[in-house]
Amino acid sequence: MFKKKAAFAVRAAAALALGFALQGAHAADKQLKSIGITVGSLGNPYFVTIVQGAEAKAKQLNPNAKVTAVSADYDLNKQFTQIDNFISAHVDMILINASDPKAIEPAVKKARAAGIVVVAVDVAAAGADATVQTDNVKAGQISCEFMVKKIGGKGNVIIENGPQVSAVIDRVNGCKQVLAKSPGIKVLSDDQDGKGSREGGMNTMQGYLTRFPQVAGVFTINDPQAVGSDLAAKQLHRSGIVITSVDGAPDIETALKSDTLVQASASQDPWKMAQTAVQVGYDIMNGKKPANPMIQMTPQLITRDNVSSYKGWSSPH
Repeated sequence: MFKKKAAFAVRAAAALALGFALQGAHAADKQLKSIGITVGSLGNPYFVTIVQGAEAKAKQLNPNAKVTAVSADYDLNKQFTQIDNFISAHVDMILINASDPKAIEPAVKKARAAGIVVVAVDVAAAGADATVQTDNVKAGQISCEFMVKKIGGKGNVIIENGPQVSAVIDRVNGCKQVLAKSPGIKVLSDDQDGKGSREGGMNTMQGYLTRFPQVAGVFTINDPQAVGSDLAAKQLHRSGIVITSVDGAPDIETALKSDTLVQASASQDPWKMAQTAVQVGYDIMNGKKPANPMIQMTPQLITRDNVSSYKGWSSPH
């Protein structure tokens, strides 16, 4: 009787150990089945590249992974609904480019309470498991340092602002820090929203050039706005203005290689950013948290002098 009991105990212990081992193996190998992605605007090639980068990484982790990408169009209510839809669809991970970094928090918390890993991409999102973004303060700094140098440290300058997400606010702050060091520079405007788009940049620039007879330099918060601003200057026959921006987009490569007022862009790498975000999210799903939940990527300044050797961001590297 005692022997039987002992044998049973050994078997039970073995079964229990096997159970733990299987559990351990399962925990270390939680499969990524689906990702939901919500970004500012799928009309912007930058965000399209983020989606493509995330999808490529997800398929690398699991060829059958389902990736659903939607455009929030900088509308917070729309983004709340999109996150609710992702929760209902039981996605494993959400990549979010927050329309409002603070106000999005209830939606982020709701997703995490449902067991979904949330990674903020390009801009911060309160309550997210991790954030992967460009060092946007630095991007604004290097872009405006170049502009200041180009205009000889003096003259009228405009900061063409954009949607008030953390990335844009950081870029503008970085630029302001640089401009503040040049007493010969006068900032004519810094609060107009160019909407992050080519059309928005064009409309805003038309307004500036109508109001201000003399403009030496313009810093735009992203490349679509820079391209739009250049078009406005052409239409109004204004020259001698130095335009700089942030993104390093394909459009800006073309602008830097042709006869435009655009002189530089602090490049980001949305492909690498998205790939990093999916990997970090996958690691968190499997119990491996990053040492620092804020992962910053260093921007590079692309100018007319080095654009020919710039690798660009529309493909894997």
